[in-house]
Amino acid sequence: MADKIANYFKFDELGTNYKTEFLAGLTTFISMVYILFVNPNILGASGMDKGAVFTATALASAFGCFVMGIVARYPIALSSSLGINAFFSYTVVIGMGYTWQTALAGVFVASILFMILTAFKIREMVVDAIPRDLKMAIASGIGLFIAFIGLSEGGLVSASKSTIVSLGSLQVGTTWLTIVGLVVTVVLMSARVPGAIFIGMIVTTIVGMVSGLIDVPNQIVASVPSLKPTFMQAFYHAPEINSVQLLVVVLTFLLVTFFDTTGTFVGLAEQAGLVKNNKIPRIGKALVADSSTMVVGSLLGTSPMGAFVESSAGIAVGGRSGLTAIVTGFFFILGMFFSPLLTVITNQVTAPALIIVGVLMAQSLSGINWKKFEIAAPAFLIIAGMPLTYSISDGIALGFIMYPLSMIAAKRGKEVGAMMYGLAVVFIIFLWILNTK
Repeated sequence: MADKIANYFKFDELGTNYKTEFLAGLTTFISMVYILFVNPNILGASGMDKGAVFTATALASAFGCFVMGIVARYPIALSSSLGINAFFSYTVVIGMGYTWQTALAGVFVASILFMILTAFKIREMVVDAIPRDLKMAIASGIGLFIAFIGLSEGGLVSASKSTIVSLGSLQVGTTWLTIVGLVVTVVLMSARVPGAIFIGMIVTTIVGMVSGLIDVPNQIVASVPSLKPTFMQAFYHAPEINSVQLLVVVLTFLLVTFFDTTGTFVGLAEQAGLVKNNKIPRIGKALVADSSTMVVGSLLGTSPMGAFVESSAGIAVGGRSGLTAIVTGFFFILGMFFSPLLTVITNQVTAPALIIVGVLMAQSLSGINWKKFEIAAPAFLIIAGMPLTYSISDGIALGFIMYPLSMIAAKRGKEVGAMMYGLAVVFIIFLWILNTK
């Protein structure tokens, strides 16, 4: 049985094994487990039951990981996308005045459209049409983006009125906990210690609890909150999507999720070395996994689902097959019962891992042809745009709009495919919608 599973996931071809895949899945889960607590808080602002959102997030994430792992066989985990959940609560519900049930119906309608685009292989054609240099730029940009997230959440950088960002306060104990974790992980990585990122997270957690910077939980097991308050509300309220304004909301859900997840897939596939001849094998199955997860998530009661960039932490540990995602999915199921224990996974525990992953993903910078300015300019806009706009999709938009313009100016317009010209127009519309909602 073990040999059949290994053959199905192509362990020998990918150079992996059960131990590595398990450790990678656990590392990915630890890196993204915060979503179980962040998502209920954000969606709770709209009036949704936080307990139900917690359970919906865990179940939808587990479903997505299982489908991704079994069907597409990729080490990529899925969960509720950050940013779009804030748009759900603060713009659609609080800002526009719609009920959370109507907003959830908007997510459901967008997810159906998402599946249609996937079924007609439009998303697959988009991925294949992206030039190699821009794929490398997306991977690098995501690396800088998640490193910036790690630096910010760990307290090493903070907002500043005079300089936009500045060095964080070294008078705060939790900042030093991040520093300790980063130093330990860098040393372990440099010494080529297997599982260095995961070990670094464990050491950081222990140091945090011993020093009192991380609270030791009073209990380990807790009951799973009921899903009843949110279950199937999206379906029941779908007929309420009947105005131009709500159609714009649906389109925003669709576009942001489309480009965020597509960009994340490209970046993670590059990091894992799975891109062959500028194509991602089984990308169609991977896109079916995330589009179906978005449908399931909306019916359970959570905001749009998508590929999670923190999957890069598991890939950095050595995860290469779908078993990594499956392991992550099982931990999401277990997480529903051990929610008190999960509180020890603070921002300071995951921050060093995200920073290190940023270092690893930045290696894709070497694959960009910097000597050709018409390539360098759009690539740079993608790379710089992601962390500076705090959005994967916005960074991609800036680079994709510039790419055909710079190529035409360099008298290389004929080398740009029709899809890339079309995407430039779509992104102009995309940015206009986001800035006029």
